[in-house]
Amino acid sequence: MLQSKEIRGPAWLTATALLAALGGCSKAVVLNPAGDVAAQQGDLVMVATYLMLLIIVPVILATFFFAWKYRQSNTEAEYDPEFHHSTKLELLIWTAPLAIVIVLGAITWISTHKLDPYRPLDRIDHQTPLAENVTPLTVEVVAMDWKWLFFYPEQGIATVNELAAPVNRPIHFKITSTTTMNAFYVPDLAGMIYAMPGMQTELNAVINKEGVYKGLSTHYSGPGFSHMNFKFHGLTEAGFNDWIAKAKSEGGTLDRTTYLELVKPTERHPVQRFGNVDPKLYHTVLNRCVEEGQMCMHTMMAIDKAGGQSYMRAKGLNLSGDICTTEDAAKITAALEPGVASEAVIQQ
Repeated sequence: MLQSKEIRGPAWLTATALLAALGGCSKAVVLNPAGDVAAQQGDLVMVATYLMLLIIVPVILATFFFAWKYRQSNTEAEYDPEFHHSTKLELLIWTAPLAIVIVLGAITWISTHKLDPYRPLDRIDHQTPLAENVTPLTVEVVAMDWKWLFFYPEQGIATVNELAAPVNRPIHFKITSTTTMNAFYVPDLAGMIYAMPGMQTELNAVINKEGVYKGLSTHYSGPGFSHMNFKFHGLTEAGFNDWIAKAKSEGGTLDRTTYLELVKPTERHPVQRFGNVDPKLYHTVLNRCVEEGQMCMHTMMAIDKAGGQSYMRAKGLNLSGDICTTEDAAKITAALEPGVASEAVIQQ
């Protein structure tokens, strides 16, 4: 049987090798990201860790100290079997954790509002405020089975499993999903944001360094989930314009017919670009009415807001049963008063 002295040396060598291997990691993305929003979130992790260590480290040191001081062989240690209370110890034990909880609560409250993903950015990085004349780049994101579709409404293009943006320009993401709940995450850019069918979440972020970064899904959505990744390119303004021009020249057409083929589940889907995109397509995806004859969700909500079936009867449509059938969708939509359908807001 091996003695403890015989295995002590190899054990220390193994531990040292493991620490060296961990230290060789070139980049801990969460703590060293390329985007300002992610950097602020990483700072929060470190601040919370340091505050908790203010309690953890003294407790660990005190544990070793008391174990050493009151060891069996130390006959000079004070022994008081009648001890039951110490006001000083009670103050120390309760005041320090309470102070840390208060500080953490204040930091959490402030950062929750400051880093709200819906809140437009007010700075590019910790040294550069956002100029008043800067317009964010809008990107509409659709989580599919099992791929990502990105619309660039201002540029008139769309891509699959490839995302790009110029450095130091705010990005406004509008995010939805086709079938199942998913999560959009670029660790270098910002935190994870959920994507849900029939709803739109938002994210405001910025990338500060050129490079190619990993984007992924962080919510299990089926057998193709583990390969539901994409590349995010941080480019110069000129490089981004070239990327847009390439998508327009080489890409195909993305309309409702093409989309219905694209939305079918696939795994390891290759990068795909579309240079001619139906400008209303994202709107119909969000409102779940891409197929002809489907009533859009915002239309249903507008009908409910106007009074439901009583409103439809007042418009001369005495429909039996469910008014949201595909057969009646065209008649109901046509009967809506101008502007009624646009009143519904479908966001989370």
